[in-house]
Amino acid sequence: MSFARAHRPLAPRHVFFARALRGLGISATIIGGSLLLGTLGYHYIEHISWLDAQLNASMILTGEGPLAPMRTSAGKIFASAYALFSGVAFLTAVSTLFAAPFHRFLHRFHLEIAADEDAPPVRGPERRGL
Repeated sequence: MSFARAHRPLAPRHVFFARALRGLGISATIIGGSLLLGTLGYHYIEHISWLDAQLNASMILTGEGPLAPMRTSAGKIFASAYALFSGVAFLTAVSTLFAAPFHRFLHRFHLEIAADEDAPPVRGPERRGL
């Protein structure tokens, strides 16, 4: 995603909403793809039913831990790798989701600081807050 530089004015709302929607789509794709990968892995490697495989994958993806115990060595290796992958995928999805709003907040904050630096110095009683 490309964002505006610090010296540029704040992007219009429709541009911001387009960026936020794109971030939401990317995040949903990451989460959905990760859930699909986990469901397929649990179903085909550990031979768990589709519903239980999806439940296990979603529990691992959210950081809660598996529900069904792994019976095979291949299943245990997959569960370990999937847990590590899920942590990275979840953090990536969350950071992608919040990138546009966080950038807009920081950009607005930077513009306010730049405007304050360009303002003439306040003299007299106003400076002391009186």
